[in-house]
Amino acid sequence: MKIAQVSLLTLALMGAVPLVAKEKAGSAPQLTADQQAMMRAWEKASQPGEQHKQLAAMVGKWTTKQTMWMGPDTPPMTETGSATNTLVLGGRHIRQDFRSSWMGQPFEGVGYTGYDNVTGKYYSSWMDSGSTGVFVSNGDYDPATRTYTFVGEMADPNAKGAKVPVRQVVRMVDNDHEVFEMYETRGGKESRTMQIEYTRQK
Repeated sequence: MKIAQVSLLTLALMGAVPLVAKEKAGSAPQLTADQQAMMRAWEKASQPGEQHKQLAAMVGKWTTKQTMWMGPDTPPMTETGSATNTLVLGGRHIRQDFRSSWMGQPFEGVGYTGYDNVTGKYYSSWMDSGSTGVFVSNGDYDPATRTYTFVGEMADPNAKGAKVPVRQVVRMVDNDHEVFEMYETRGGKESRTMQIEYTRQK
């Protein structure tokens, strides 16, 4: 399906273009000037750009080492695992399939990372076998340090769903190494709770 067709379908679903039975089979509906402008805006927003090419550096198969801190006075726990990052939807997003263990039990997660042309922000979403929710954060990229920084809020099941500010940092060390860090703010104090070291599989 071509971009113009996708945009037209999007507009139709949004109610901007009436798809009526009177239109001849295979013919495009007549668009007003406003509808044509809207379609052009959607087409522009849907095109992968330099930010998406940049994110493609994450694509591949990786081995992982996770370090988790349950509290300031608790020794960290470590696990190993694997991650596979693939481009999806025509290079617009990166999907990560993660496999590891947690507290002696199998653990798996699925995440997406991308760049939103409309908001001008990078985004990250995450779901895993340890919860029934989805975590979404947004952020920016610092080319000087090759670092993505995302911020969001996590619902804490130990505090009746109270929102916990979360900051995530992804540092692209080089083409074969990446470091992910997660920080949580509780009681006004931020602390690191997780680190994942990624090494590209040869």
